[in-house]
Amino acid sequence: MATEYLAGNRLTLLDSGNEYFPALLAAIEAASREIFLESYIYADDEIGHEVTGALCRAAARGVMVNVIVDGFGGRNFAGDFLPRLLAANVRAMLYRPEISRFRLRRHRLRRLHRKLVVIDARLAFVGGINIVDDNNAPEEMRPRYDYAVLVEGPVVRQVHHAVRRMWEIVAWVNLKRRFRLAASEAPRYEPVGTQAATFLIRDNIRHRNDILHAYIEAIEAAREEILIANAYFLPGFRFGRALQLAAKRGVRITILLQGKTDHPLLRFATQALYSLALEQGMRIFEYEKSFMHAKVAVIDGEWATVGSSNIDPFSLLLAKEANLVVRDRDFAGQLRAGIQAAMCDGARETRREDLISLPWHSRFLRWLSYGVVRALVGVTGYGPKHWQAGEETPGLTPEAK
Repeated sequence: MATEYLAGNRLTLLDSGNEYFPALLAAIEAASREIFLESYIYADDEIGHEVTGALCRAAARGVMVNVIVDGFGGRNFAGDFLPRLLAANVRAMLYRPEISRFRLRRHRLRRLHRKLVVIDARLAFVGGINIVDDNNAPEEMRPRYDYAVLVEGPVVRQVHHAVRRMWEIVAWVNLKRRFRLAASEAPRYEPVGTQAATFLIRDNIRHRNDILHAYIEAIEAAREEILIANAYFLPGFRFGRALQLAAKRGVRITILLQGKTDHPLLRFATQALYSLALEQGMRIFEYEKSFMHAKVAVIDGEWATVGSSNIDPFSLLLAKEANLVVRDRDFAGQLRAGIQAAMCDGARETRREDLISLPWHSRFLRWLSYGVVRALVGVTGYGPKHWQAGEETPGLTPEAK
């Protein structure tokens, strides 16, 4: 099914926390009726306390403030912030609280990885930025490189519906009857700009593959250029095959990945794909200036996406994710310029001769990591469908070299 876009939006691209948090804090301070905030991480740092203070002040002036933080990514939240927020009449909950760190269960991988804020049902923030200071990281990984979008216009209705539904589900699961939402009439959304966009989620009910399908649809339609900047990149066969066929059509494909990582296993597994990608004419860059957390892409200078979804099996098959997909040359051009600037300023291109000169133990580590990640995907029960392909559907998979 082709992606449907809503016209009449005004979209503001926000580059990393130094642009995102001032806009977010100003919107919270101006809120008059309601705030919904979802985050995977809610850090005990300067930004965490600034956002918490703004939320408490909003609740004090009568704004209904609703906060959901993932129980694994934000496992500090219950001790660091939850008592203060509840005391200030902020309605706050954890999504799937982490009870035991030593028990492996499939549902533990089903995390709330979305980063969403909706203010007064009139504006929304969508992207990959958690509630965490960009400089809350080891010195060599500062500042964090990421993106979000301030959204105004008809597409806000989709975001508002998504956060209300998530709140209702978590309140019901946690038996928080006092946190239930009252029925409300959907606000009218008049056009405020000229940009077309749609909001997509990934869940385990009706929207299992919406984000994946939007990517593949855009890649299959690409004729000139595909530019992807993604923190955790380990595509399954359908995504990999779409990239492979685009490369055969002569599409220029450039992929910007992490050079400094907080998940070495996934990075080594991704590097197992480099050889085949380079053979097919794709270019691969690793961002080494700081820690890259972005999940964005631009195709043919017109299609763009910004969101929380990595291109790996855990985001595309398990976690709850949210991406904004845009069809607008101005927005896509701005995002493309930002990615290109990051590549020029802090990235190193991987070349075939670099791979040939790797020692055997380094190549073995990449292969081993790839095998371990595949095994972990198999544990979830999704492996056979997305990680096994026949001869007629080759994907972007490592070769024995």
